[in-house]
Amino acid sequence: MSVRAKKELGQHFLVDENILGVIGRLAELGEDDVVLEVGPGLGVLTTYLADRVRQVYAVELDRSLEPQLTERLAGRSNVRLQFGDALQLDLASVAPMATKLVANLPYNIATPLVVESLDRLPGIELWCVMVQREVADRFFAKPSTKAYGAVSVLVQLVAERTGFHPVSRTVFRPRPNVESAIAAFRRTQLPDEYRWIKRVVEAGFAHRRKRLANSLELAGLTGRSRAEAALAAAGLAPNVRAEELAPADFVGLAEALR
Repeated sequence: MSVRAKKELGQHFLVDENILGVIGRLAELGEDDVVLEVGPGLGVLTTYLADRVRQVYAVELDRSLEPQLTERLAGRSNVRLQFGDALQLDLASVAPMATKLVANLPYNIATPLVVESLDRLPGIELWCVMVQREVADRFFAKPSTKAYGAVSVLVQLVAERTGFHPVSRTVFRPRPNVESAIAAFRRTQLPDEYRWIKRVVEAGFAHRRKRLANSLELAGLTGRSRAEAALAAAGLAPNVRAEELAPADFVGLAEALR
């Protein structure tokens, strides 16, 4: 039975099994691993994971894929498939004991899912995700570059990059109009007061063309005078923009704003 990918769900099914070895290497798969997969699609990656790790928790939004997934995963008792919206589900409960997130993420949820997983899935030690190349480049972009943004700061505060691999459009059905890449990164720490830091970072980039003090005010986080005082206390210039700050600078700024 043929399956048509749904554009509104950001679906691009992984169909070329040759890329699986790259994913397995970057994910550093081991037989005792417990893996969370979001967006299993047709189950190509799911079966690869199931044959190599102890447990796979797969979360799929599209109920119409159930017949294909059920058939493909038949006989693999170490796979638990749940249907639902990964951005709405309590993934820590869905995938207890998961230490790795390995997935071909649907394009339209890739960034928010990764960002939310940084603190809401504290058990995840390693991420290996296939995403749009533009998104992958943002994860570890440097300050003062076009790709650098809130997601760059948040990912880099929590993890370090361990791997990167460009992916051809030909491994997907349908072929996407954009390039893709596999990004792998390992948890290093979760800063104290992370959720407050996250609020500061997101407010800082909410109006990235503005000075940081103005952006914090326009985003409703704090008044401009208090923002300017916090910048000074953190040793930062009063006219600085968010894109000029290193991730560690945001930690200092968040502390000064408390």
